[in-house]
Amino acid sequence: MRLFLYIVIFMKKFVVLTETTTRLLGKSAAWCALAMMLFQMVAVLMRYIFNYGLITFQEAVVYCHAILFLLGAAYVLQVNQHVLVDIFYDIYSEKNRKRLDIIGLLFFVLPVALVITWYAWPYVVRSWSTLEGSRQAGGIPAIFLLKTAIVVFSISLIMQVAATTIKLVTGMDAPDWKKPILPEDHKET
Repeated sequence: MRLFLYIVIFMKKFVVLTETTTRLLGKSAAWCALAMMLFQMVAVLMRYIFNYGLITFQEAVVYCHAILFLLGAAYVLQVNQHVLVDIFYDIYSEKNRKRLDIIGLLFFVLPVALVITWYAWPYVVRSWSTLEGSRQAGGIPAIFLLKTAIVVFSISLIMQVAATTIKLVTGMDAPDWKKPILPEDHKET
């Protein structure tokens, strides 16, 4: 009985830690959208008004775009606003939706995240070993940091899959796991 209590306490702490970390990554990634827009605006102004191209700003747009998606993916899963590709999801009961979510998380999302981690790790280590920088003169000398975001993406996704699965299986209070927005919710008035 005592072991069960420790397991429950561990799971609750794991869920809280994971959700807090995921929320922080997601909110941080959201700022990349603004930064991306500003970098693009400056790059366009410099190019077409002053006839001066800035490789650094052009690469910054790409970096921000990548970080936006890589660090924001687990957050989107956390708040249950990811893409659903199941035509039957809207007709299922809440209980069957949770079952379908658990199956999708454990048999599709988790294996893909594990494979990404497995293949990205040597790629990132190799990049860090040389402190890989841009191939363009004047580019951002930190491609190794951008590649690190791939591993952060996959690990945060693995942790969020575990936390979400724990919440769905145990019935923990899950205020962020709301019913996804379905087509019938967007009726014109």
